[in-house]
Amino acid sequence: MIIKTHAYPRAALIGNPSDGYFGKTMAFTFSNFQADITLYPSAELEILPSRRDKIRFSGPEELVSEIRAFGYYGGIRIIKAAIKRFFDYCSEHGCGPHGDTRRRGNFTIRYHTSIPPHLGLAGSSAIITACMRALMNYFSVSIAPEHLANLVLAVERDELGIGGGLQDRVAQAYQSLVYMDFDREHMDRKGYGKYEVLRDFQLPPIYIAYRSDLAEGSEVTHNNLRYRWDQGDAEVHRAMGEWGELTMQFRRAVEKGDNTAAAVCVNRNFDLRKQICAISSANEKMVILARSSGASAKFTGSGGAIIGTYEDEAMFQRLNSTLAAEGINVIKPEVCNG
Repeated sequence: MIIKTHAYPRAALIGNPSDGYFGKTMAFTFSNFQADITLYPSAELEILPSRRDKIRFSGPEELVSEIRAFGYYGGIRIIKAAIKRFFDYCSEHGCGPHGDTRRRGNFTIRYHTSIPPHLGLAGSSAIITACMRALMNYFSVSIAPEHLANLVLAVERDELGIGGGLQDRVAQAYQSLVYMDFDREHMDRKGYGKYEVLRDFQLPPIYIAYRSDLAEGSEVTHNNLRYRWDQGDAEVHRAMGEWGELTMQFRRAVEKGDNTAAAVCVNRNFDLRKQICAISSANEKMVILARSSGASAKFTGSGGAIIGTYEDEAMFQRLNSTLAAEGINVIKPEVCNG
């Protein structure tokens, strides 16, 4: 028995980063890239390394290049944390390897991902989500999407110390465009937000652009915001409320076919972020260049990649030419639909 599973990157469309602060967001997964997991029975539990886990290099140049691309930590720690948390979940809920004798036993697991790392595309949570799906399959465990999102977040936040909110994991758990309302009362009562999968929602033309040399871990942004939020920073609290309002405004605008109003919401999302967060000049330049072509622009996550709307193919070609001249990759995301 060989199990193969996958998960896709996430693009934060509007409202981020209010998902961790009782706000509202919209996000989707897209299939231009993906994280893959292969799992099969074996005598011992073994995690096979992938490219970002290399320990042998042709020389210092290759070592430095790999570190610049993937950082000092590879994906094995992510897989370890996911497996550990899955076993914890099974122990707590009386399921899986401790209750299912049909599929007890060790396994070998390996991962591969084509998702550009550290660019705010939720590459780590994609690996974890795909890993959870493989383990769920192997041990015949069923976990509802809203609880799967919580479980994936717990791997990153509690096991690995990576800051962030539920938005990424919700979009990846449902593998679709999702409208999310993290209402405080609902979160306190249910443990998760109000999630609405928008399968028939007609988005305006969307692009994503990224450059790998601007990679930065999301924990840098989220840990600072969390501290300021916990300290009662009025500016941060106001911003979180406005991001939630922008999400509702964006949804209404798109439903009415008013793509101009939707673009205004996207631009305001970034401008508000700039008011309360330190943004590198190189990251801001990506936004400025995109807007110079007439497109709207904001971060997909914490930096390194942007997302926005454009009017027509002529504008997209103008956008692509402008960004390509600066070594920035531009794609049309293939939005997943469940």
